[in-house]
Amino acid sequence: MVGLGRMGMNMARRLLQGGQQVVAYNRTPGKTDQIVKEGANGAYSFPEMVEKLPAPRVVWLMLPAGPAVDDQINQIKEMLSPGDVVIDGGNTYYKDDIRRGELLQKKGIQLMDVGVSGGIWGLKIGYCLMIGGDKGIYQYLEPIFKALAPEEGYLYCGTTGAGHFVKMVHNGIEYGMMEAYAEGFDILDASPYARSLNYAHIAHLWNQGSVVRSWLLELAESAFAKDAKLSATKGYVEDSGEGRWTVEQAIEAGVSVPVITLSLFRRFRSRERDSIGDRVLAALRREFGGHAVLGGENKEE
Repeated sequence: MVGLGRMGMNMARRLLQGGQQVVAYNRTPGKTDQIVKEGANGAYSFPEMVEKLPAPRVVWLMLPAGPAVDDQINQIKEMLSPGDVVIDGGNTYYKDDIRRGELLQKKGIQLMDVGVSGGIWGLKIGYCLMIGGDKGIYQYLEPIFKALAPEEGYLYCGTTGAGHFVKMVHNGIEYGMMEAYAEGFDILDASPYARSLNYAHIAHLWNQGSVVRSWLLELAESAFAKDAKLSATKGYVEDSGEGRWTVEQAIEAGVSVPVITLSLFRRFRSRERDSIGDRVLAALRREFGGHAVLGGENKEE
């Protein structure tokens, strides 16, 4: 396991709990030391990692998508042998899988792409795995997937890139679902009943047989229970890339995805502070209708 961040560390733990032998490597050795205490075999360099792995070697990367993955693959491909397998379990763009798979295939090394969902709860309940690559290699690796996933929680999706493609669409759907919940609570908070409503109780209620029940609502209930109006939370929402890629894919394929697209744009909107667009809207309303504009010289009594 290369990369012992929030996901990689817990995945290594779950593999250990499932009876798998894990050689763990992290760029900073402190996390490697930590997982060694829990039963992993530590490696403090790529050559040491390769030496400790029996052939055919299986190297699982849990790294941020992009240059970091290319950098690690370019290093380890020179140390691996034909028949070895590299698994990319990060949130990689599926077209990068195809490119990297062709690069590794030249050396006889197989690339498997695995979209992983489950977040920080995966250690306890298991990780949902969406898997792409050679089907024979998938079957060989199946004991690893079984150890990581809950029952019926992994699926072979197709050739190289298919796993991350399905995960990309999964995350696009997630964007839309989260936006719908956010807008619903916005309406509740702007209602004449807001003072009497307990949002944690509502989130809990909606999970009791309602058609909108979900794990996301469980997380909303937990968040509201800690902070009833989320007053300590800043309304600044990042996107990890997959929402953008889903929209780009929809454009490329000519598929209409208005909900996912708008949910992505809403995240962009959350990061703006006193944008020129808002100022244009306010100024135009003032100019054509004499509407009040608050702030600075434009404030009207």
